[in-house]
Amino acid sequence: MQTVTVSPKFQVVIPKDIREAMRIRPGQKLRIIEYGGRIELIPDRDISELKGFLKGINTEFEREDDRL
Repeated sequence: MQTVTVSPKFQVVIPKDIREAMRIRPGQKLRIIEYGGRIELIPDRDISELKGFLKGINTEFEREDDRL
């Protein structure tokens, strides 16, 4: 676990290894939420980045009669 410092302007720097692992780019927007006494940053992803993320998912299941 890494530690960051909040600046007088309430800014923090995301450590390089985390930026690289999460592929965060300059100018990219992050969603911020408070959850269970902690702060979470969630990168906004471009819709084109989501292409193929469900590849290989099992779609062979029985559907209810009222579903398509």
